[in-house]
Amino acid sequence: MQVRVEEVSSLTRRLEVVLPREMVAGELNAAYDKLKGEINLKGFRKGKIPRKVLEKNYGPKVQYDVADRLIQESYFDALEKAELDAVVHPEVREHRFEEDGTFFYQAEIDVRPAFELGEYKGVEVEQAELTVSEEDIDAELENLRRQTAPLQSVADRAIAAGDIAAIDFSAFDQGEEMKNVGGRDFSVDVGSGQIGPEFEDNLVGLKAGEEATFTVDFPANFPNMILAGKSIEFKVKVKDVKERVLPELDDEFAKDVNAEFTTLAELRDDIRQRRLQALEDGRRGDLVDKVMTEILKNHEFEVPPRLVAYEIEAMIKELETNLENRGLSLEAAGINRDSLVEKYQEGAAKRVRGDFILKKIAAKEEIRVADEDINRGFQRIAEQYNMPVEEVKKYFHSRNELMPFMHELLTEKILNFLVKEARIKTVAAPAAPAETEPAQTEEEAS
Repeated sequence: MQVRVEEVSSLTRRLEVVLPREMVAGELNAAYDKLKGEINLKGFRKGKIPRKVLEKNYGPKVQYDVADRLIQESYFDALEKAELDAVVHPEVREHRFEEDGTFFYQAEIDVRPAFELGEYKGVEVEQAELTVSEEDIDAELENLRRQTAPLQSVADRAIAAGDIAAIDFSAFDQGEEMKNVGGRDFSVDVGSGQIGPEFEDNLVGLKAGEEATFTVDFPANFPNMILAGKSIEFKVKVKDVKERVLPELDDEFAKDVNAEFTTLAELRDDIRQRRLQALEDGRRGDLVDKVMTEILKNHEFEVPPRLVAYEIEAMIKELETNLENRGLSLEAAGINRDSLVEKYQEGAAKRVRGDFILKKIAAKEEIRVADEDINRGFQRIAEQYNMPVEEVKKYFHSRNELMPFMHELLTEKILNFLVKEARIKTVAAPAAPAETEPAQTEEEAS
């Protein structure tokens, strides 16, 4: 085997490989011998078809299959001979059977970046103080009252904030109806921000049986990408209006919420504990992000472009899957794939760089996934999906399923190590901004 390496860029190499005629002839002979015993040709006995007849009728296919096998069987040996540490599968640019019986192929590969670990222990980050105020608990109790309140129709007055309106609605973008936005008998909790205050505010003052047309200008950063940055005309018909009959906030209310509670004070304490746990969960994720952000600042190096491209493709695929679950495609949602590539470029590069850093930290700190880590991971999945642990283990029976899972567990273990080593300063929690949900699509409405 002859191997030649050419540097295309700092992290990309062009690999040229020439395989000897003996190896090539052996593969071709084996392929034709196998083919001879499998096919029938008129005028020839099975297994007795001359080689030249086979070459005439099946030559291109045999060469294609043999070329693929030769590349796969020699590629890793070629990498070892060239002393290259490749990080992605090769992009074969050219291959051919030469007249002298040898086989030539050319592939471009990306290699692992060389970098020294900078500061990763003891990075300074801030975390928010965990506090649940009496006002927070009061707000949660008010939500519970609204959720458990019986509804009664009101035919004698217009919609007000806090009412439940049943509507038919459709949306129009530049005069064309949007098939994926709209709904019939759609329930709107007016004033909740369920589908955005811009939409809900226009319902206030309407009565059952009335119709209205209004336009909403959605900002470019609106969460629903179908509507973001667009001026949408809505046509609405109010079919029914209901108001809540709010229960009294007392011990009986606590019992109605959960039979385990006997007093309102017990319910308030439960709300406090649940909110503290939710804050802790959120703070943990935020802390990990902050630690990685600081570590990334200490490690600036180029990353393989093909790995970044694969990461971008994975991000787009995730978005496509989410849209498919709602009956949409990128095109139907008005999303341009090329714009997504540009949008995801920076984030994908950071993910790839972060992964290289974490792997190098794991090697230096000798962090590995142990059997107990895997078992804990299985147990966590079992609890999350309410299924037996043995069923979870059956799913990960093959290497293809287990390796991504182990990579996830290793990443988690490294991040836990980094958070433990970080210098964390607790600061007062910022005031939570008001949140609004994006307008729903027809699939969500149904």
